[in-house]
Amino acid sequence: MDALVAAHALESGALEAGDGNLLRFITCGSVDDGKSTLIGRLLYESKTIFEDQLATLEKDSRKHGTTGEEIDFALLVDGLEAERQQGITIDVAYRFFATPKRSFIVADTPGHEQYTRNMATGASTAQLAIILIDARKGVLVQTKRHAFICSLLGVRNIVLAVNKIDLMKYDEAVFTRIVEDFAAFSRDLGFGSVTAVPLSARYGDNVTARSEHTPWYTGPSLLEHLETVDVEADLQSAPFRFPVQWVNRPNLDFRGFAGTVASGRIRPGDQIVVSGSGKVTQVARIVTADGDLDEAVAADAVTLVLAEEVDVTRGDVLSDPQSRAETADAFSAHVLWMSETPVEPGRAYLMRIGTRWVPATVRAIRHRIDVNTLEKSSAESLGLNEIALVEFATATPVAFDPYEQNRATGAFILVDRSTNETAGAGMIELPLRRATNVHLESTALDKAARAAAKYQKPMIVWFTGLSGSGKSTIARLVEARLHAAGHHTYILDGDNLRHGLNSDLGFTEADRNENIRRAGEVAKLMLDAGLIVLCSFISPLRGEREMVRALVEEGEFVEVFVDTPLEECMRRDPKGLYVRAQAGEIPNFTGISAPYEAPEAPEIRLETLSGSAEDLAEQVIQQLRRSAIAGENWASP
Repeated sequence: MDALVAAHALESGALEAGDGNLLRFITCGSVDDGKSTLIGRLLYESKTIFEDQLATLEKDSRKHGTTGEEIDFALLVDGLEAERQQGITIDVAYRFFATPKRSFIVADTPGHEQYTRNMATGASTAQLAIILIDARKGVLVQTKRHAFICSLLGVRNIVLAVNKIDLMKYDEAVFTRIVEDFAAFSRDLGFGSVTAVPLSARYGDNVTARSEHTPWYTGPSLLEHLETVDVEADLQSAPFRFPVQWVNRPNLDFRGFAGTVASGRIRPGDQIVVSGSGKVTQVARIVTADGDLDEAVAADAVTLVLAEEVDVTRGDVLSDPQSRAETADAFSAHVLWMSETPVEPGRAYLMRIGTRWVPATVRAIRHRIDVNTLEKSSAESLGLNEIALVEFATATPVAFDPYEQNRATGAFILVDRSTNETAGAGMIELPLRRATNVHLESTALDKAARAAAKYQKPMIVWFTGLSGSGKSTIARLVEARLHAAGHHTYILDGDNLRHGLNSDLGFTEADRNENIRRAGEVAKLMLDAGLIVLCSFISPLRGEREMVRALVEEGEFVEVFVDTPLEECMRRDPKGLYVRAQAGEIPNFTGISAPYEAPEAPEIRLETLSGSAEDLAEQVIQQLRRSAIAGENWASP
């Protein structure tokens, strides 16, 4: 987050210093290809180094440098002590400089594979990438990795900087071979332009001016290309998108929606549609601190006042009704994994997409992508710095565009719920279930009215445990006692649903996750009807259960862990499933060939070895009665 804040601060300064013709670019490549040296040379040649900085640089070059008595320009960028000691870049360093023709923000990104996630941070907002290649080494694995990530993150303009050409005696054949090798690899990456430049960052050949050492090179110097390259994506002509950052309500007479226009343009009187509800209305005013505007375009931060009082909340996206954003609760996306903890199907995370946070679950990993060959292979998990095409399900529908159409509305990050670690970055490919024109319809009665008629507080009581633990038996006894007390209930059992609603599902990771998703949606509908819903499912993964919990309000989901040791479940084996699983007849069987993640903090824990099923059912009833979860109307009417 600090790097992103720094980038935004630098951009603001650049816009003030220059004429608004700002270019954001990154340098990337393998370790020790000369990225930091190149940026230092650009800063030096563009005369953006103050005298005291130059004096410090000369001193540091004698202490930390690798160029003898000469200035080591890499030290201008490698500001971290750990980097200076190791001689490598391990963080993203942002620098601003300007020429009479253009302003620049450059991100020096790490070259080592271990820091690929840092490189992706720099590429996420870049308009152009300089991919450095050591002329002595040619196209390396990390060169290919960075080129692929740039393509994945929507960087369409590439400069292939063949550095250290001086060490190869300025040989044109060496340069030509490297350019051809890179072209062969990147042919299918979708780059808009690739400009190759032979240079020596140390001595300044072709950095800011054409070098006499390469008379065979007739193209522009690096700086000349950066000053003139056209990288402007026509965001202003794209469909209007406005993610709502916050609801501006300073007093009773004003209600506006603040945010930044992601793409397109908007004027007072134009129609917009609210992604969450599908409601269409008009823009009445465009408000800023300096007064109302006649028009707002991409990148403008404004407050929109609507002509009608419609329901809009933080995270909603306001769109052009004639070209709406996609709205879906499942989609596929390319993911760069940034966590030491691998991701597997069924895992749940918090997803930040635009200005919205939403619980999301990994449904399936379609394939892993080998960045060296671009080949696709099957994968059951995803590790640090790996890239894959992944299917996600979100707790509620979200508005987005495919990333290749709109980087602002097609990107997201995943955050680990327990550690708050940024676990992955994603680029949406397409929706899996289209819901663009499908929105919730309001009804005459709400959940509270239906519950009041039944004199009870509706809730989902979710029984989880291993096969044979006694979940279904206890759930049936609890339902019978609730019914006898006059409560309105229904029981959802995993086996029963697989005879009807879920009869089309198997027992793969993806199918089991979908089984729980459907059960959770049905339980939510029954909750809305005012019922007490008792659900009996193995639901082996915490992420699955948290996905269902996230569907309802706080206090409406009660997790009951039927805690029976595996050995006892195998001894009981009421359906003979464990014997078949041990014989290899049932794949992916929980407890044998598939994991069970026990609840860490269930509302109710039942230790089945300490009592009969009747006693445990009574324990559930008593704990619900004693708990605030039960509500005021728990007692029988």
